[in-house]
Amino acid sequence: MGKSLIKSLLAPLQSGEMTCEEATTICLTRIEQREPDVRAWAHIDPAQAIAEARRRDRDGVRGPLFGLSIGVKDIFNTADMPTEFGSPIYRGHRPSADSACVAILRAAGAVVLGKTVTTEFATTYRGKTRNPRHLDRTPGGSSSGSAAAVADGMVPAALGTQTMGSIIRPAAYCGVVGFKPSFGLINRAGVKPQAESLDTIGVLANGVEDAALLTAVLCGADPVSFDGVVSRPPRIFLYRGPDWTKIEKGADEALAMAATRLADAGAVIQDAGSPAILRNALAAHLEIVCFELARSLSFEWHRHRPQLSATLCGLIEFGRAISLESYLSAQNAAASAREWFAKTFAQADLWMTASAPGEAPLGLESTGDPIHNRLWSLLHGPALTVPFGTGPGGLPLGVQLIGPFNGDAAFLRGARWVETQLAE
Repeated sequence: MGKSLIKSLLAPLQSGEMTCEEATTICLTRIEQREPDVRAWAHIDPAQAIAEARRRDRDGVRGPLFGLSIGVKDIFNTADMPTEFGSPIYRGHRPSADSACVAILRAAGAVVLGKTVTTEFATTYRGKTRNPRHLDRTPGGSSSGSAAAVADGMVPAALGTQTMGSIIRPAAYCGVVGFKPSFGLINRAGVKPQAESLDTIGVLANGVEDAALLTAVLCGADPVSFDGVVSRPPRIFLYRGPDWTKIEKGADEALAMAATRLADAGAVIQDAGSPAILRNALAAHLEIVCFELARSLSFEWHRHRPQLSATLCGLIEFGRAISLESYLSAQNAAASAREWFAKTFAQADLWMTASAPGEAPLGLESTGDPIHNRLWSLLHGPALTVPFGTGPGGLPLGVQLIGPFNGDAAFLRGARWVETQLAE
C-alpha cells in the first residue's frame, strides 16, 4: 500500500504506450485464473469487455480514467449487463439505463469490466464470494465481490456501498483500502436503496490516493493534492466504545500499536472515552436501517416474499413493527449525535478505531459483524480503512479513520499521512 497504483496504470494508457485492450486483457486473464476459486463476479463477459476496450481505442478520447478496468457492485444499474441485486427475484434483470456512477465512470474513459457479487439486496445474507487471502473465510459483506476482486488483483478498483459496514469491513477482511465518503457526496441515482437516509457510495482500491482519485471523478471535484500531505501531524481521538467487548485480542493490539507508531511520528493521540450520546446513536442506527429497509423493499415483500431469505424477512418484519414515532425519535437521536460529533473536530482532525472485531471469520455463512462501522455510517462523515497488522490466522486487520461531514479532502490527506506512517 502507498503509491497510487491507478496513476501508474493510467500513465502508459494516457501516453499510448499501452492500449485499452491490452490493459483490459490483463485483468481478464487474472479473472480467468482466479475466479473459479474466489467467485467475486456476478456477471463477467470477456468478449463484451474486449469489444468495449476496442471501441475506446478507436475513439481515441482519453478521459481521466481512460482504459481503467472497474468492478461494479451488483446493486448499481447497468444498461448493458444484468443487475440482479444478489436476489433470485431479479435473475436476468436488465435495466434500461446506467446508474449515475456507472455513467460517470464510462464518460471518464473507464471500462466497466463486470458486476461484482453483493449480498442479498446489500443486506446480511451472504453471496458466493470467498476471501482471496483464505478461501475458507468470509470476504465480508455486502461489497464482498468488490473487495475480493481488488484484493486479488482482478481489477485495480471497484464500487461499493455502505449502510452499516459494507465497505469498511470487507476491505479490512481482504486487506485493501475501503473509503466511504460523506453521505450524499456521490450521487445514488440508479442504485437499489436499502436505507435512503444512510446509503452511501464509495470505493475499494489499493491505496488512499487511488480511492481519492476515483472519488474526485465520481463527485466532479478537483483531485485531492497530496503534495506535502499535511502541514502537521494530525490530532487523533482514539475510540474504544461500548462495543469493545466484541473486539478480538489481535485487533485490539493492532490498534494500540498503530496509535503508538502514529504518536512516535508526531500525532497527538487522545482517548475519546465512550460518550453516552454515541451509545444512544448506535442504538438508533438499527431502527433507522430496518424501518427504511422494510419500506424500500415493499414490492419484493408483497409480491415475491417466498424468494426472500429468512434472514432478510426477519429484518423486514422487525422494521415493519417499528412505529413512525420510534423511527422519528431515532432520527432525532442521530441528528443530535451528528451535531455533537461535528464539534469534536475543534479538538481533533481524525477519529481512529478498529475496522472490524478481528480478522475475517472462518466459514462463509456469516459476513462478519458491522458493530465497529454502524456508528460512523450513521454520523454521515467520511470513513476509511487502512490495512495494518494481521490476526492469529495471518489474515489482514485494518485501522479505521473517521472525519467530519463534508470535510473529505482534508480527511483524505490525513488518511494518506496515517497510511504512510503505518506502512513504514
